[in-house]
Amino acid sequence: MRATDNPDNPFHRSTCTYDEQQPVHRHVREEHARSILNSNDSPDIPFRWSVNPYRGCTHGCAYCYARRTHEYLDRGAGTDFESFLTAKLNAAELLERALARRSWQRERIAFSGVTDCYQPLEAKYRITRACLEVCRRLANPASIVTKSTLVLRDIDLLTNLDRICGAPVLLSIAFADEHLARLIEPGAPPPRARFAALRRLREAGLPVGVLIAPVIPGLNDRSIPTLMQQAADCGAQWAAITPVRLPGHVADVFLARLRTSCPDAAAHVEQRIREMRGGRLNNPNSAAE
Repeated sequence: MRATDNPDNPFHRSTCTYDEQQPVHRHVREEHARSILNSNDSPDIPFRWSVNPYRGCTHGCAYCYARRTHEYLDRGAGTDFESFLTAKLNAAELLERALARRSWQRERIAFSGVTDCYQPLEAKYRITRACLEVCRRLANPASIVTKSTLVLRDIDLLTNLDRICGAPVLLSIAFADEHLARLIEPGAPPPRARFAALRRLREAGLPVGVLIAPVIPGLNDRSIPTLMQQAADCGAQWAAITPVRLPGHVADVFLARLRTSCPDAAAHVEQRIREMRGGRLNNPNSAAE
């Protein structure tokens, strides 16, 4: 069991320090959300609309740019992100209401933006499946990005949705080295399981690709050819690559994990990231550079 570890929340005027390390315990909050359709205008995110059925993610990826969203909820960007989770019970109802509006133009909706829509919570709550059923009923195109093999549960629904209006699936696989993957993204399925899921999705007739993200210079960039070849062998029809983003305290979480898990490479990786971002660890305008 890991100890609680969060950078100081910038929205709090005070911080709490324990004399002894506190163990991480998982908490799931069920809520009725006010809205579910999110609009994005970030220059390095390739979609406009997204749906996130959950908040937080048990995959615990050290580099996840979404960690900072927990700070807006009076939580931390560190272990709080993977241990304080929210399930949006009325997500499908809200989505159906949004897509039924006369002003809606049936634009593609990305499932997963700040969380993995097929993280283990989905096995119990089935919120992602309910939202995809809404898309099928209203013939609204959707796309999936996930690290989880749970997506295989919904092959029937996804193939039907794809026939109607399109439902491509991207498996996010950043590491060819399974040991390194386990250190940096400890709660996610191993790469070999994700490649196997990609193969099964393609065999079912779905359009599938691989998302090599994030590319972390000095850590996994040399694995890109290997990952692309493995993806092609499993039937992937395209590949997308995204460089690492470390906004706010995400940088603190990532560098702390890197220094603990890969101490020999940590300084070199940090230097390479800064070179890529003009001396900074994050640059929101990098897509335009």
